[in-house]
Amino acid sequence: MFLENTIHPNTRKGSIEVICGSMFSGKTEELIRRLKRAKFAKQTVEIFKPGIDTRYDDIAVVSHDSNSIQSTPVPSSANIMLLASNVQVVGIDEAQFFDDGLVSVCNHLADSGIRVIIAGLDMDYLGKPFGPIPALLAIAEHVTKVHAICMRCGNIANHSHRITDESSLVLLGETNNYEPLCRDCFAEAMK
Repeated sequence: MFLENTIHPNTRKGSIEVICGSMFSGKTEELIRRLKRAKFAKQTVEIFKPGIDTRYDDIAVVSHDSNSIQSTPVPSSANIMLLASNVQVVGIDEAQFFDDGLVSVCNHLADSGIRVIIAGLDMDYLGKPFGPIPALLAIAEHVTKVHAICMRCGNIANHSHRITDESSLVLLGETNNYEPLCRDCFAEAMK
């Protein structure tokens, strides 16, 4: 009888999934879709977002297309550990705004048998790796890179180009502050 690779039916396997890309690429939309499917499957789900993200709603995670799901805003990644007990799935939106401790938190949750689904920008407005996302990409079992459409030429866009003079790294915004651009149009815009 073949039993070597048999998994006990009550054993849960944790994992980390990262959904990344530029602004307006559908990251949050995909996160919400996966979390709603988990809820439909009667899995216990908890969703977190950084407390500073109040663009569309103080509490809910909301996509640019106005799809939403209730969440818990938290000031730091350490709070996720405190609030993610007795769940099967954890969703985290706008992960680039969390501290670097998010990597350890996600590893701990996955090691505990929890499916962790993370959405965030992989690059900042200068085209540099953003926050804890690069480290999360390195440890994730599943990575989905989504793309927007370049506002200047119509090609696939992977950059979030800031169209204001604001120079702080974190600037929450929408189409009034950012436009998605392809590699060539971004290089031209940065000259």
